[in-house]
Amino acid sequence: MNTASLQQNITRSWPLPFIDTSDATVIIGDRSLTIDEVASVARYGTRASLTENADIIKGVQASCDYINNAVATGQPIYGVTSGFGGMAHVVVSREQAAELQTNLIWFLKSGAGRRLPLADVRAAMLLRANSHLYGASGIRLELIQRLETFLNAGVTPHVYEFGSIGASGDLVPLSYITGALIGLDSSFSVDFNGKEMDAPTALRQLGLPQLQLQPKEGLAMMNGTSVMTGIAANCVYDARVLLALAMGVHALAIQGLCGTNQSFHPFIHQRKPHPGQLWTANQMFSLLQGSHLIRDELDGKHEYRGQELIQDRYSLRCLPQYIGPIVDGVLQITKQIEVEMNSVTDNPLIDVENQASYHGGNFLGQYVGMGMDHLRYYIGLLAKHIDVQIALLVSPEFSNGLPPSLVGNPERKVNMGLKGLQISGNSIMPLLTFYGNSLADRFPTHAEQFNQNINSQGYISATLARRSLDIFQNYLAIALMFGVQAVDLRTYKMAGHYDARQCLSPATVKLYTAVRQVIGQPPSSIRPYIWNDNEQSLDQHIAQISTDIATGGLIVQAVSDILSSLKSI
Repeated sequence: MNTASLQQNITRSWPLPFIDTSDATVIIGDRSLTIDEVASVARYGTRASLTENADIIKGVQASCDYINNAVATGQPIYGVTSGFGGMAHVVVSREQAAELQTNLIWFLKSGAGRRLPLADVRAAMLLRANSHLYGASGIRLELIQRLETFLNAGVTPHVYEFGSIGASGDLVPLSYITGALIGLDSSFSVDFNGKEMDAPTALRQLGLPQLQLQPKEGLAMMNGTSVMTGIAANCVYDARVLLALAMGVHALAIQGLCGTNQSFHPFIHQRKPHPGQLWTANQMFSLLQGSHLIRDELDGKHEYRGQELIQDRYSLRCLPQYIGPIVDGVLQITKQIEVEMNSVTDNPLIDVENQASYHGGNFLGQYVGMGMDHLRYYIGLLAKHIDVQIALLVSPEFSNGLPPSLVGNPERKVNMGLKGLQISGNSIMPLLTFYGNSLADRFPTHAEQFNQNINSQGYISATLARRSLDIFQNYLAIALMFGVQAVDLRTYKMAGHYDARQCLSPATVKLYTAVRQVIGQPPSSIRPYIWNDNEQSLDQHIAQISTDIATGGLIVQAVSDILSSLKSI
């Protein structure tokens, strides 16, 4: 099918507005994949293609040959000629070796809860194929090619949100992918370009036969971190987008508060040169350049303002020092997830060159679990910081002269402004900080006959991160509404009209204009964004802005320069 049709049928949180996928193909197997490439295949329908490198293909076949020889000669190999986990002492004959692999699917078919988003499952399929092409798993090329076929044809197995503790990878989630891939039974279902059907029917429509797993193939398919890592890759992509948008929100807030740009002067940050701090200060310095709403004090002199403070409060002045560690943390998580994406994560692993197999634990998703724990923590910190800026904006004692609750029409006594909007934001921020609690340290020590007595919880940590990002998206929508109203009101105080485009920095005009366009309310010189309480439904505006962010629309495109800079660190 064509890419355009596939794109319409992929359920995703975010498209990729900065990647042209019209003629793109992501090659799997001969180089490391990036998070952007995973997201482009998973969410935007970019074609995936297995490498044609002959050495890689030979390596895949050589690992199969090793397993087949081991079974034929009666060599003991975990999960091939033995039972699984706490039953690894059970000896499995060569005649039962294939049956063992199929049975693995059946006893792991125990997922619960809602279905995962299709984009997360597609990311998992891509990463499973990538892992197997290292030639250390003992799996046929035909199975890997089937993953490629499913991805490009828009066939996505249904997988459930509960079932993995991230110990032997994502056993239960991957059992659904494997069962659908081979057409094991009609109880395995798929999404076929927006239509639900059972897996055997999908195979017939693809012109593919049902497959019988060979020794180790079930274990190779199901023993790995691909699902949690696929979710995490999508989450990291989202987090970078929202971090860039949060920077834009802060730039609007600083201009609304008539803050100074001096706190972002390079002199300060070159003397505490953490990479994230330097980047944040430089970005804010650039975002505020040319603004008529701030106090330009780059010459090192200070503007006294009567009873006002000589310097900004901490949430403005310490912004680089606060957000810098978050930037550094997100970059570190990005590196860890990209390593995990490009790893072999099943067990045992086959060393074809030395004709040996090794029992190990690459399936433990600790990097994913801890990374997603940290990502949720960082999201909570971002929300808390923005919440402080909103509190300053609505309080005349701290806003440098803005009306209480950013009321638009001061002549209308029944106007209460953005009180309700702040309460709505206050209901979200504590939830985001709560989601920042760790999960990786809360594993059950008795799992699977005490065999999986440490486990990463990486899968659930990743699904929580996705939920946290979805919530944060709504919070940023609320913050943008405060930012737009504040700069309109500040413009009136500074210039006697409400069209903030005339006074904002050029870099933030794009974001301001995008928000206005999304809510269908063009800037006006005679009225701010919100004039009277009863002239708009704020909940509708939250939904419109959130939807635009979720679809990578005008608002996300308005911060594309920030996002590009973040990725280049």
